[in-house]
This record gives sequence, structure tokens and C-alpha cells, in this order.
Amino acid sequence: MWAALRSRCLHLSATSLPSSSLTDRSWKLGFSGLNRTFSSSSAESSGKELLSLQEVEKVLSDVRADDVTVIPVGNQCDWADFMVIATGRSTWHIKNIAQALIYKVKQKQKGAKRLVLPSVQGQETGKWIVVDSGRVIVHALDEKARAYYNLENLWTPRTVLKEPVEASDDQR
Repeated sequence: MWAALRSRCLHLSATSLPSSSLTDRSWKLGFSGLNRTFSSSSAESSGKELLSLQEVEKVLSDVRADDVTVIPVGNQCDWADFMVIATGRSTWHIKNIAQALIYKVKQKQKGAKRLVLPSVQGQETGKWIVVDSGRVIVHALDEKARAYYNLENLWTPRTVLKEPVEASDDQR
């Protein structure tokens, strides 16, 4: 995951930030100080996203990804609006999910002079592949990795239910 965040920084061109903005900015612990300065591509700076949530859902449906979960994370982080988690049946299937998303990005930019591709991490092993398409981050995992890392619980806000405590007869 950190590799995906680091790769966002590599796409930042030297001209997109004035030199004084790095020194004047009050840096805080965490990523709140970045305020969407670093993105997965230059497509975001031009006002276009690589893939919308509907396009990602269509691609995942077409490649028959299992157990697709969409988690809105816009209020938890500045670098994404949605986290999509999908399960693949095999290493080949997981790699095919990532390739289908990349192909969709290429088709969307057909005829462009310069293609902007999503950042992809984990294609070597195929157990967990992260495709960063701007505002939508797609995690394609096998069943064991999905159960082990349990990303749904990590990114889903916890609600604490407080039950009223009744005084028992012994305490009165």
C-alpha cells in the first residue's frame, strides 16, 4: 500500500508546485497536510479521472470478480473517494482483473498524444494487486489474502453502540 502512495509522488512534476509551497506549508503528522497535492496521475490535475466508480464496477462485472465491495473513504482520507475490494479465484484471475482495468483506461484515452496509466502494485505475485486510478483505488485479492488482511474492517467506520447499563437489584 505504501508503495502505491510513493508512486503517486513520482508522477508529480516539478512545475506543478512552486518552490515556496514546500517550505511554507505546515506539515503535520500523517497525510492531512498534503491536501490532494499528490495524486496518482496528472489526469487529476487536468480535471479528468482515469476511471469512474461506475466504469470500475462495469469492468469488475465483466471479468466476473467475486465479492465486490465498494467502501466510500472520502471522509477518511484526501487521496481517494472510493476503495473497491474484489476477490479473484486464482492468480491468473487476479492479474486479469488488473489488466482489464488498465485496458479500460487505455480505451478511454484512445487518440490521446500521451497516455496516463494508473499506478499498479503487486502484479509480480498476483496475490494482492492494487490499481490506483485516481479517486478510485481497486484492491484485487485472493480469498486467503482478503480474509487475512480484512480491509473492509480497516476502512469501514466503526460505530460504537452504547447499551444502557441497568442497575441490578444487588447494587441498589
